[in-house]
Amino acid sequence: MALVPFPNKARTPATDDDHDPDWDESGSESDRGGKMSFLEHLDELRRRIIYAILAIVGGFLIACLFLNQIFDFIMRPMQVALKPGQTLIFTEPTEAIMLYLKMAVLVGILIASPGVMSQVWLFVAPGLYANEKKLAIPFVLLSSFFFIAGAAFSHWIVFPLTWKFFQSFSSEVLTFMPRIEPAFGLYVKLMLTFGLIFQMPTLVLFLARMGVITAKFLLKNMKYAILIMFIVGAVLSPGTDPVGQVMMAGPMFILYVISIGLAWMFGKKKEPVVEET
Repeated sequence: MALVPFPNKARTPATDDDHDPDWDESGSESDRGGKMSFLEHLDELRRRIIYAILAIVGGFLIACLFLNQIFDFIMRPMQVALKPGQTLIFTEPTEAIMLYLKMAVLVGILIASPGVMSQVWLFVAPGLYANEKKLAIPFVLLSSFFFIAGAAFSHWIVFPLTWKFFQSFSSEVLTFMPRIEPAFGLYVKLMLTFGLIFQMPTLVLFLARMGVITAKFLLKNMKYAILIMFIVGAVLSPGTDPVGQVMMAGPMFILYVISIGLAWMFGKKKEPVVEET
């Protein structure tokens, strides 16, 4: 049984200008390699994952050249929130060195984000029309930009507020002495989560360009979207604190509004119906 990444049957056939050589005149796939079996899909997925990992390894090696600067950059918001005299601690011999390596991996992912997004595009591209494949460069640029923007938003806004919230429970009876491993784990979870959340405008933009969704549809279902945002914020928040949940749901709502604007400006326009006389 032949499989394609996206079910094109429900979509409007491409015009002559949008003709894809992998599709014949009847709108079905030709024998020039358009069809892919299940095993071929798995092989393609494996190849894209390998290339993405190689990109991350390259980013990791670059990050290793700036480990001290990266360490100071990441640890600064953690240390600032602590009271004078307090520091982060580690209790295992290998905990500190593993922290440096994990930081290099995290920064390597950010550096490699354009390469990773390119592999995502190359995996789904066989299921697109020729005119849709022209969106490759905008997809890679926008998805990489919003991923890094989400990481930056987490570093400068979300994580400091969440960290201060946890630190606020410190008192004369309770002393806050955070270990570096769980502290950095919280930092990574927030950064990667917001990197993914900030992909919403990119996803909506390209779905709108393909005619899958419209700005009218997004506006009509906004109340359901808000409910889903708070549910997602509660699920993805590393802790049960309301600060983390609100800090996730709030940006998602702003990104949803931005997505509506992008869908309205760049969405696929309906062709006027010509009445036959």
